[in-house]
Amino acid sequence: MEKLGSGDPQRVGGYRLLGRLGAGGMGQVFLARSDRGRTVAIKLVRAELAAQQHFRDRFRAEVQAARKVGGAWTAPVLDAGVDAPVPWVATGYVAGPSLDRIVSGRPGSPVADSGAYGPLPERSVRSLGAGLAGALQDIHRAGLIHRDLKPSNVLMTIDGPRVIDFGIARALDTVADGGLTRTGAMIGSPGFMSPEQVRGERVTTACDVFCLGAVLAYASTGRLPFGAADSGIHALMFRIAQEDPDLTGVPLDLIELIRDCLAKDPAARPSTDTVLERLGATDSAEPWLPGALIAQLGRHAVELLDSEDPEEEGPAGVTRTAPPPPAPPAPVPPPSARQAPPAQAPPPQARPADAQGR
Repeated sequence: MEKLGSGDPQRVGGYRLLGRLGAGGMGQVFLARSDRGRTVAIKLVRAELAAQQHFRDRFRAEVQAARKVGGAWTAPVLDAGVDAPVPWVATGYVAGPSLDRIVSGRPGSPVADSGAYGPLPERSVRSLGAGLAGALQDIHRAGLIHRDLKPSNVLMTIDGPRVIDFGIARALDTVADGGLTRTGAMIGSPGFMSPEQVRGERVTTACDVFCLGAVLAYASTGRLPFGAADSGIHALMFRIAQEDPDLTGVPLDLIELIRDCLAKDPAARPSTDTVLERLGATDSAEPWLPGALIAQLGRHAVELLDSEDPEEEGPAGVTRTAPPPPAPPAPVPPPSARQAPPAQAPPPQARPADAQGR
C-alpha cells in the first residue's frame, strides 16, 4: 500500500481513505475505513472518464452486475456512488495479493522478498481451479459472464482465492460491444481472451472457462499459454484464435483438463461442474498453498490491523492524527450466509449445487 498523494481526496462517501492499493484503466483503488470501522477497497473513477456519459453507463452496469453476485469466492459490493460527481464503489477488502504478483514476484508483492513466489505446485493449482470454478458458478447463476478472468483479478488469501472486478461483465443475452463500449475497443485482456472475444463474436459462459484454463496454465508455469504480446497484439490474437497453447511445464495430471478448457470451439469446453469433478478433492488437512506463502499472507493480513488513519494538517500547519474509528459491532450474518472459513481453513473444494445458498 502506498501513501495518499497530495491530490488524493481524504474521504469518499462515508469512508476515510488510508492509502493507495493500485490503479487500473478506470481509475484509482484505495484502502479505506468506514465510520464504523470496517475496512474496504474503494474504486474511484478517473475524473476525465466521469465526464463521459457512456463511461458512467458502463460503470453503473458494473456495479449493478457485481451486486448480483454472492458466494464464497468473490468480493462483495458494500456501497456505491454511481451518480456522484466522481463515481465510486466500495467492496469488501480482500487481504491478499493478486495471483499475478505471487507468480511473477514483482516488486510490491507482499511475498516478493520471502522467496515464496513463482509457479504454484500442482496441489495449489487444483485448489485454485476449484475456487475459481466455484466463483464462476456464482457469477453465471446471477445471469452474468465475467469476461475478464485473469491473474490480476484473482486475489489470494489464506482460505482460498477471490475473484474481483466485474468491469466488463455482461448479461448472458448481451452480444459483443453491447452499446457500452466504443466500436473497435478491446473487450478483455490480451493473453487471457477467448477466441470468440478475439473474433468479436457472441460470448457465453464458455468464454470464462477458456479464461480459467489460461489462468491455471499461468499459475502452473508462470507463462501465458499463447505467449506474451512482445511480437504485437495482432500476433497474440492470431495465436489465441488459431494455434495450440504452449503447456510446457504444466503438471501431467492437469494438462488434459487445461487443454480442454482452452479448446477453440466453445461447445467443446467443459462446464464448471465438469471442471470441479475433474479437479477432484484435495486433502483438507493441509493448507492449500505452500507453508511459507501461507505464513507470509497471514502476516500481511495482520498488518492491516495496524493501519492507522493518515495524519491531517491542523491549524497553522500543525500535524494531528485523526481519531480512531469506534470499534465495529459484532457482525450478524443473514441466515442464508455461509460461515466464513477459519484462518487455516482447508482448500476450496467442489461444492454441490444444493450447497450454494441459492
